Amino acid sequence: MSKKRPGGESLPSAPSTATDRSPDREVPAATPAPAPDPKRWWALAVIALAQLMVILDGTIVNIALPSAQRALGMSDADRQWVITAYTLAFGGLLLLGGRIADLVGRKRTFVIGLAGFAAASALGGAAAGPGMLFAARALQGAFAAILAPSALSLLTTTFTDPKERARAFGVYGALAGGGSAVGLIVGGLLTEYLNWRWSLYVNVPIALAALLGAPAFLRDRSGRRGGHLDVPGALLGCGGLVALVYGFSEAEPRGWTSPSVLTPLVAGVILLAAFVWWQSRAASPLLPLRIVKDRVRAGSLATMGLATIGMFGVFLFLTYYLQVVLGYPPVRTGLAFVPISAGIVIGATQIAARLLPRTAPRTLMSSGMVLAAAGMVLLSSLTVHAQYVPHVLPALLLLGLGMGLTFMPVYATATAGVPAQDAGVASAVLNTVQQMGASLGTVLLNTIATGATSRYVHSHVHDPAHGGATLNEGMVHGFSVAYWCSAGVLLLAALVAGLTVRHKTPKHAGNDAPA
Repeated sequence: MSKKRPGGESLPSAPSTATDRSPDREVPAATPAPAPDPKRWWALAVIALAQLMVILDGTIVNIALPSAQRALGMSDADRQWVITAYTLAFGGLLLLGGRIADLVGRKRTFVIGLAGFAAASALGGAAAGPGMLFAARALQGAFAAILAPSALSLLTTTFTDPKERARAFGVYGALAGGGSAVGLIVGGLLTEYLNWRWSLYVNVPIALAALLGAPAFLRDRSGRRGGHLDVPGALLGCGGLVALVYGFSEAEPRGWTSPSVLTPLVAGVILLAAFVWWQSRAASPLLPLRIVKDRVRAGSLATMGLATIGMFGVFLFLTYYLQVVLGYPPVRTGLAFVPISAGIVIGATQIAARLLPRTAPRTLMSSGMVLAAAGMVLLSSLTVHAQYVPHVLPALLLLGLGMGLTFMPVYATATAGVPAQDAGVASAVLNTVQQMGASLGTVLLNTIATGATSRYVHSHVHDPAHGGATLNEGMVHGFSVAYWCSAGVLLLAALVAGLTVRHKTPKHAGNDAPA
């Protein structure tokens, strides 16, 4: 621009330089943007290993559970604690783990979480009885609650360039969505060709590889100086989450009207309400409410919660369908999930990661949820005589692509723009929503499927046309009803994403500077 003299003659504007033209007055030079870490892609590999280990553990033990039950003499009533002990500790301690990462330092808590998870896995693999296995699974969950938010917050602060961030979160999203299916494959192979103990021992070499790479490739500033842990908030928040997870886990065997279910659920709601009240008044809150008050972040969290509610039941139902109805052995059942993993990888790394820098996140999220809902509708048409390639495979591909298109932008958007000192707890909130959604979705959909199966069997038990096939047909009918419910939840997730998530990708994300 030019300035005008009174006579109309133009004066050149001051040049845009670091110093003023006046010889005796200098203007400080603008601070250049920090150069990207040359080891950041190796850091992604280390973070990805840790994420894969945590996600694998969610399903790999499921395949091995029948063998472990026989080997350790576990009762039918107690076997659920192999799963419940892990989910209670993991879901209940995530917020605390995220805040500890912010206070102590993300790299330090990442290493602690890795080492602890490996040790707990080795302890579980060497279990001599059910009690030892339950304790090891609880320790796994506790260290995973430290590890998972540390990993995600390290990813958030390592990759700040929008294009590189999209690629990094594409890998992370693919692991988050596809790791569960990979766990079924690995669990089947290990259980059939080795034994159930290797479903736990397998975590040790993965953790050791990540531990070797962490000191060399991860970069992080030290923890927050002068920060204090919100002890009342930790007790209220963790207590509320543990109560909710426990209530959800008990709903399937005991029923929703059981006092053993209603009491922890009501207690959890009360504790979390008190937690929110306390966070609005605490000097150093465990979860600063500004993190969840942001409309875009809240919309991304809601989308993730609904997506996991609608999606995670598919692994349980398809496992039973393939093994019980179609008669697949464990390894073949695990391999049947390969297409969904491939779809997630393609959707997250090859489609969403390429489109996110120039496409609205809500477009990707909504499109992904619509694709996944279409896959659920296809699964609802399965019969006892269905074949894998023409009937199951197309649905799995749609589900995989839909999950990949959704999870990657959700992770990137929900953690964008969070101040560095809150990156750990923000990541923990996202992990908590995913964990709670998976727990609630599995219980709700299984309740719906079981009820529909029971009604079908009772209505056809005297039908001579069905004979011995009634039970399998009832099971498939129950799964079909649950798939329709899942499709409805996924379409609701698409609507929520379309209405709440901003129409532009954040240009600056993952800032590691202080707020």
